[in-house]
Amino acid sequence: MKLKDLTGEKVAMCVSGGLDSKTVTRKFMDLGIDVVCFTADLAQPDEEDISDVIKKMEPCGAETFVVDLKEPMADACFEVIKYQAMYDGGYWNSTGIARAVTVKGIVAAMREHGCTVLAHGATGRGNDQMRFERYTNVLAPDLKVYAPWRDAGLLEEFPGRIEMVAYLRNLGIEAFPGGEKSYSTDGNLAGLSHEAEDLESLETPCTIVKPTMGVWPEGAPDTPETVEVRFEKGLAVAINGDVIPPLAAMQLANEIAGRNGIGFKNACENRIIGTKSRGVYESPGMELLGACLTSVYQATMDRRALGLFNQLSKLIADQIYDGRYFDPVTTAAKAAIDVFAEFANGTVKMDLYKGNILFHSLTDCPASLYNEADSSMEASEGLNPVSSQGFAEIQSVEARSLALAGQIKA
Repeated sequence: MKLKDLTGEKVAMCVSGGLDSKTVTRKFMDLGIDVVCFTADLAQPDEEDISDVIKKMEPCGAETFVVDLKEPMADACFEVIKYQAMYDGGYWNSTGIARAVTVKGIVAAMREHGCTVLAHGATGRGNDQMRFERYTNVLAPDLKVYAPWRDAGLLEEFPGRIEMVAYLRNLGIEAFPGGEKSYSTDGNLAGLSHEAEDLESLETPCTIVKPTMGVWPEGAPDTPETVEVRFEKGLAVAINGDVIPPLAAMQLANEIAGRNGIGFKNACENRIIGTKSRGVYESPGMELLGACLTSVYQATMDRRALGLFNQLSKLIADQIYDGRYFDPVTTAAKAAIDVFAEFANGTVKMDLYKGNILFHSLTDCPASLYNEADSSMEASEGLNPVSSQGFAEIQSVEARSLALAGQIKA
């Protein structure tokens, strides 16, 4: 769609309160386009008060609504942890899953306000343009999508931030070309992604990022902190003995792990559109709960189950990244992992120390396949070592056949 195509439509503009949001919204108003703005409350740790977005957008003339998605975001975090859905570089899919939650929530709000077009401020070089568009298409195929920063006419008028600032200031709207940080940040309950500007160079250390959710490992306490997490069917239900719902659990996990320097990842990832992107990620709570659940999975899955789990986990991670969380293949993969998660019940203790998560104990795990007697190197009532003789002999038949047939190239 182009700007001229929006005549007669009611546009829902996804806004953050920043320069891009103000510029596009004001441009809509100048052209007489019917527009209403929406921002998602995802429990962003870098937003002291989400209602500040409404104040920032007021001078642009369009009404702005906050869509409360904190609880759906927490549920999504728990799903990502259950599926261990990490992307390139082993970072949690914080931004990817947030887009699924955001579009689903905003589409519902759009319908309430009679909107027919979703407009987003994602650039034409990144992942989010594809996520916003695809999620709108699959959740509401009757709605249209407008991407301002893929509109050649708008790009010609506003080739950079300087032109946007000048445009708004001429209208008496306060605008600044950018903050003091040498990178940009996008955040939600699952974590923060830092990218662009100085971070675009692979010669720039990740430590230029000033942590928002905690501290770098060297700034963490000099003594370990022990945390206990109870899982039922792959979901954290209690932390340190207190039963706690997903939103509060994520916030507490973020706090505990953050102060211990947990959850930093540097990734040079493969974008949807084929280019590579460098990012620095903070996901302290996801990293903590994910590591705890891994200990339960390791105890309750046999080798083949764990192998299939890892394949499905990667599939789901890729689907989240690509904006395909609601696709049938994702649903099928999630259902398969749910079979394994049915047995993921246990209480895990971890020691947190300067960015490290150290296993302490696993208890109350009735489906555990681990048997100390079988695994012991000492005399025990477990597996009889003599019984392995026959198995070793059977294995030797194949091994010698391969060797004698000349198929082993050492």
